[in-house]
Amino acid sequence: MVADLKKLIEEAWEDRGLLIYNNYCEAIEEVVQRLDKGELRVAEPVLNSWGINEWVKKAVILYFPIKQMKETKVGPFVFHDKMDLKTNYKDAGVRVVPHAIARYGAYLAPGVIMMPSYVNIGAHVDEGTMVDTWATVGSCAQIGKRVHLSGGVGIGGVLEPVQAAPVIIEDDCFIGSRAIVVEGVRVEKEAVLGANVVLTASTKIIDVTGETPVEYKGVVPSRSVVIPGSYTKKFPSGEYQVPCALIIGKRKESTDKKTSLNDALRENNVAV
Repeated sequence: MVADLKKLIEEAWEDRGLLIYNNYCEAIEEVVQRLDKGELRVAEPVLNSWGINEWVKKAVILYFPIKQMKETKVGPFVFHDKMDLKTNYKDAGVRVVPHAIARYGAYLAPGVIMMPSYVNIGAHVDEGTMVDTWATVGSCAQIGKRVHLSGGVGIGGVLEPVQAAPVIIEDDCFIGSRAIVVEGVRVEKEAVLGANVVLTASTKIIDVTGETPVEYKGVVPSRSVVIPGSYTKKFPSGEYQVPCALIIGKRKESTDKKTSLNDALRENNVAV
């Protein structure tokens, strides 16, 4: 029962001395196993928002102290870590190109493609998503269906504080090359981020499509097309340009959800 698992995790979180008992360690192991299979998630959709399962994140954090360092050999490659590598890709229906690596405890749904890339424990990558070359998906990040994470994309991870929200990329988003999304930012369905867009919790996301700018923080509205930008900020020593992100249009209904980044930008008369 999930309620029983939650109770044991919460008790162990409050008193780490309980980790000497098998039933607490087994509960932690079971939570991570369920994460690996996609049966539990650190965060999940709730109506028009997202709910954070803090107790699941606590189990991920508690998993580290109950595991021992060990050496893993894969052909000529040698690793020394507490975590196992994810396996059984064929049975899961996941394509994994050498030298892609996912840690045990990360969920990869059927149809996911991993080019040489990295997915950390607690992450959830849904059906049909492409994790392109040298892209990284941090711990507990939530990636939706049919997302394209382009080459070199950095999706930030989060473990502590436990109440902190993970990065969430919703269904059918396109994240351009070398874009960075961290600190619990949520990118809503079908949005397009241009190359080199950087989004943190404090980044200004400014919709410049109307007569007056509309400012967001921490969320990119659905179907937005976003490019890097800057604005002028006053400092004691003078005025300087500070990075921001600009919403320069909306993805058209007629645009295929798998359209290239260039097509989405071209529709909005922007080349990046």
